Amino acid sequence: MTDPITDPITDPITMRPIGRVVGGRSEAIDDQWDDVAARIELDPDILEPNATDGLADFSHIEVVFCFDRVDEADVCRGARHPRGRTDWPSVGILAQRAKDRPNRIGVTVCRVTAVGPLTIDVVGLDAIDGTPVLDVKPYLSEFGPRGDIRQPAWSTELMAHYW
Repeated sequence: MTDPITDPITDPITMRPIGRVVGGRSEAIDDQWDDVAARIELDPDILEPNATDGLADFSHIEVVFCFDRVDEADVCRGARHPRGRTDWPSVGILAQRAKDRPNRIGVTVCRVTAVGPLTIDVVGLDAIDGTPVLDVKPYLSEFGPRGDIRQPAWSTELMAHYW
């Protein structure tokens, strides 16, 4: 379970997954993630069982994960139409939250339903079964946006059925 994302010999910034997503969906489907339940199983070679102590006091966590099944050939390094919809504007990959981004890193805030010594049960994590988890952080409202939020209409339309 501790396979590195990159080779520590050739890349000095190596990330090793701290765990994996277990359960939930087996395919990356674009919408209806809000009721998807999954478990994050943490790697005992990396974390001690008490690494989750206190986490059950939080209603939500941020999960940082790797879209490990995105083929290198599918990675977008420029602009494109989100979800291939030409009725939406072509925008740069950094103006999207798509899985086929250069480093294939995903970040999601999801609800915590249970916490064990090396497990975290969640709902609303948009990562599929087997996805490597790079980090978990408690969600603190103070880290949420400050001030007004601005986003284009196409992104609101895109997210209408995501959760």
